[in-house]
Amino acid sequence: MTRAWILPMLFVLCGSVIATEMIFQGRFGAAAALLVVFVLLAGVNSPLVFPRSIGALEAEHRSAVDGRPIVFWRSGCQYCLRLRIRLGRSAHQMHWVDIWRDPAGAAAVRAANDGNETVPTVVVAGRPYTNPDPAWVREQLSASA
Repeated sequence: MTRAWILPMLFVLCGSVIATEMIFQGRFGAAAALLVVFVLLAGVNSPLVFPRSIGALEAEHRSAVDGRPIVFWRSGCQYCLRLRIRLGRSAHQMHWVDIWRDPAGAAAVRAANDGNETVPTVVVAGRPYTNPDPAWVREQLSASA
């Protein structure tokens, strides 16, 4: 769990150190603006941007019942963030599994990607797709609804 928060905490820490130095130089406005940018970067790279994660086994069960795709992701992954942002509100229609929180999810991703933990891996109708185009994923959501 803590691994998912390392990058956001580093953004806040680095931003705080740089802003503190700028304050000592008398550049209060620039320090505040810089700190806001670092906090926003931390927020975007945190698990809070993504829908609530569930375990891989639970996601597989729910997907079998409702036919919705499963997304295996991890925080700090720029491709996962791109997929999440480009899906918009429709992202909540999918089952999200954080591979850093769920060992079974990490194992499923490794099985689908020749032993690599390449994310995002989207499973549609039991078939995995590694780093698919967000427009294609949106089409799959429409088809499963």
